[in-house]
Amino acid sequence: MPSKALRSRYTTEMPSLLRAVLALPLRALAWLGGQGTRAVAAIAFIAVAVPPLGALLRPYVTEAIFLLLCISFMRVDLVALYGHLRRPALVAAATAWTTIGVPLIFALAAHATGLSTSSPGLALALMLQGMASPMMAAPALAALMGLDAALVLVTLVTSTALVPFTASLYASLFLGGMLSISPTTLGLKLLGILAASLVTATIIRRLVGSDAIQRHKRPIDGLNIIILLVFASAVMGDVATEFLADPLFTIAVALLAFAVYFTLLAATTLIFRRAGTERAFALGLMVSQRNLGLMLAATAGALPATTWLYFALTQFPIHFAPYMLMPIARRLTARTNGSSEAKKAEVHSFVSQERREGTTI
Repeated sequence: MPSKALRSRYTTEMPSLLRAVLALPLRALAWLGGQGTRAVAAIAFIAVAVPPLGALLRPYVTEAIFLLLCISFMRVDLVALYGHLRRPALVAAATAWTTIGVPLIFALAAHATGLSTSSPGLALALMLQGMASPMMAAPALAALMGLDAALVLVTLVTSTALVPFTASLYASLFLGGMLSISPTTLGLKLLGILAASLVTATIIRRLVGSDAIQRHKRPIDGLNIIILLVFASAVMGDVATEFLADPLFTIAVALLAFAVYFTLLAATTLIFRRAGTERAFALGLMVSQRNLGLMLAATAGALPATTWLYFALTQFPIHFAPYMLMPIARRLTARTNGSSEAKKAEVHSFVSQERREGTTI
């Protein structure tokens, strides 16, 4: 029989040991979440370098997209959301651009260049890219880069709410028989995925509380990165094989993916530059990051091989661009912050002068 002292020591030390063991995964996730854009860029390398991982994880694309949506909806800052909704002009313009303007331009470009006839799989990929809503991770990336994440978030929410209807409309107008499902089914599936993830996220917020979610921001970031790895591996697992089979075509498709990404980024930044360069750049980042995973989930991955290849190669600019664009974002935010500080100093100087002169303000 263990002595009373030994039993006492066991009962006091065991809970602390258990807490320490349980804290290890949280610490690991927090460390991973702290790696920021470096981890996001590394995901693309890992996904391509380990093809068996992609074969293993491909059946779980829909689940990964659902979890990413849940995490994004769970972290919605309702105060910031309501603040931007009170000034809806910029949000409405950005929503119209990303849900109506972008897919229309993609459709016209695909038909004008004859891509719909010469390469239907690539034309389908571009159309689905244009029809997709922005990535749910866009606000987190914007925050990571010091940009206006609240503006990105509210525009993301409004455009995502519309995408089941706009995607169904554009699919019926431009895709014809390219898809294995009807435009109505596509819209209903998109609506179902978004509604289910929103309900799940709302339940989690009610049970856990927004304060707890904010306190565990870094571990949640780490979990987000792991789920992104699952998605990227599932989509990019065959890139190395495709490159060895046809390197010139694979490189050409990759260059097209980068060109589309940076064209959307530059065009959006120019269109919204009057709202301020920093805000315009944040919107450009959001618009260029299209949620192709949502389209994969809605179509259950029943897409041509060329479409899959393009979707896989779009992950390179999506994962590398935030790391590459970080210096630009820092300069823009520094300029914005410097302008704000200068205005504050000017107001402070004016107030001090008025007080010295005895003027009532």
